[in-house]
Amino acid sequence: MRIMRMLVLFDLPTGSKAEKKAYSEFRKFLIKDGYHMEQYSVYSRILLSRDSVDAHMRRLKTSLPPSGAVTVITLTERQYESREVLVDTRPPATKGVDLTGQLTLTF
Repeated sequence: MRIMRMLVLFDLPTGSKAEKKAYSEFRKFLIKDGYHMEQYSVYSRILLSRDSVDAHMRRLKTSLPPSGAVTVITLTERQYESREVLVDTRPPATKGVDLTGQLTLTF
């Protein structure tokens, strides 16, 4: 048995009421089908076999919204675990600020 991870990335329009409804229904489908949100418009799900990947791919295809783009990436769990999450750890005051030649006083 090879544990897999399915990533679903989507970019859906939300300009009209109908598009917002389709977006909402697609998100609800993903959550109901066992996906969890990695970040906005990126959801993932653990699957236990290649057959399970194929079954979920078929379900995704039948639940696609009428417009927009949905991308699916299938990874082994080892590949998924080797991803790197990069987070800016600089203090907020220095982000995007050029402090060259300035005197900063901290009390």
